[in-house]
Amino acid sequence: MAETTVVHLLRHGEVHNPKGILYGRLPGYHLSETGHLMAETVAKAVGGRDIVALYSSPLERALETAAPLAAKLGLEVRQDERLLEAGNMLEGRPVAQGVGLFRDWRNYRYFWNPMRPSWGEPYPVIVRRMKSMIDDARAAARGHETVLVSHQLPIWSIRMAAEGRRLWHDPRRRQCALASLTTLTFDGDRLVSIGYSEPAGSLDTGPSVPGA
Repeated sequence: MAETTVVHLLRHGEVHNPKGILYGRLPGYHLSETGHLMAETVAKAVGGRDIVALYSSPLERALETAAPLAAKLGLEVRQDERLLEAGNMLEGRPVAQGVGLFRDWRNYRYFWNPMRPSWGEPYPVIVRRMKSMIDDARAAARGHETVLVSHQLPIWSIRMAAEGRRLWHDPRRRQCALASLTTLTFDGDRLVSIGYSEPAGSLDTGPSVPGA
């Protein structure tokens, strides 16, 4: 019989970002007080599952989200750059829930091709690195479960690819809330289901900075 392996893609919790900056891969952005509570809530929700390995993006907000789960499970957090936030040429700029980027005419040169997208890392590149990470994590946890802490766009991109959907999309329609879990279940090497849950959904304070 084929073995069932479960890969949970966990988006990080809320970030302290009072200036509304599109922080992308910039260092120094940590979880807010609510974000830490989100991470604790997720750890309580899934800490009793058969999770044998825990991986994380090297960015602070991802590592801080992984920490309570690592403590509960007694696991080491393995950092992997394949789980990084998508590259974005607009990082460091004020967002104002997405509108701020369009108020500055100097940003317009980045918007010529939303299907690539022209302002950052191409969608197919994101999918390739996420698939590579998932394949490796799945092999290491075969017959068990594993958690990969990443960011909204990488998680959403690999989900769309797994569902056979087009990669370019409206960011406002992503189903990938803060501290949410996108769960991939494999029967042997075959993906058999994709699930989604929000263990910390009651703590979500509203729209976050796009691309976070």
